[in-house]
Amino acid sequence: MTSAPSVPAGPPPAAGRAGDAGGPDGPAGRPPRRRRALRIAGIAFLVAGVGILLWIAWQLWVTTWLSQRHQAEIIGSLEQGWSQGQQEVRVDVGTGIGILRVPRFGADYEVPVLAGTSDDVLAAGVGHQDGTAMPGERGNMVLAGHVITHGEPFRHLKDLRVGDEVDLQTAQGTYHYVIDTPGDALTVDFSAGWVLDPRPVNPDPAGVDPTDDPRLLTLLTCAELFHTDLRTVVFGHQTGFDPAG
Repeated sequence: MTSAPSVPAGPPPAAGRAGDAGGPDGPAGRPPRRRRALRIAGIAFLVAGVGILLWIAWQLWVTTWLSQRHQAEIIGSLEQGWSQGQQEVRVDVGTGIGILRVPRFGADYEVPVLAGTSDDVLAAGVGHQDGTAMPGERGNMVLAGHVITHGEPFRHLKDLRVGDEVDLQTAQGTYHYVIDTPGDALTVDFSAGWVLDPRPVNPDPAGVDPTDDPRLLTLLTCAELFHTDLRTVVFGHQTGFDPAG
């Protein structure tokens, strides 16, 4: 029997071309490269922005909160050591010298004063500049502290006025000082070593100088809230001493 002729097969369907609408690699399947690159860049900027905000929050608030807790612990250690007759109290960041109180900064203001000005010391309180006079000694006692972050103990240094009181409690007793120059009267470069001298003399004849008292106090901090090479300097002198009872 004669078989029926077969129907000739038609041409195979054309393969889709990259970029054709509706094809697997077309716009319906994946975005163009430029759009994808912009999306990735946007995500990267967003992540970087969040990271910067978190870093700022850490520096401004978290370090201050942690430092203030640490400062309170150090003050407790100093007071306990002194009550036990210790003349020199060692804490986790070095040697404690005293407790600084400045009524202008608030009735509850008190910050530990520690030997040296290392980063660890300044994160835990106010630092006593090596080589300068100790409390009660003749010469110039220099104290440095942060204006912002890490407890910001000298945040309001520029608010000091002539006649303001500063008290430094130590194992031996409390030394009393008075401020001689306004807090905003003197700004110097960080390299101005003359402010550390036993008898500071301003190289600017029209500039601010301390008094002629033999027992001076110098307070230092950054002149601006963020990184700067300028320092705010305030001078004072000792007015009295109350022995520990």
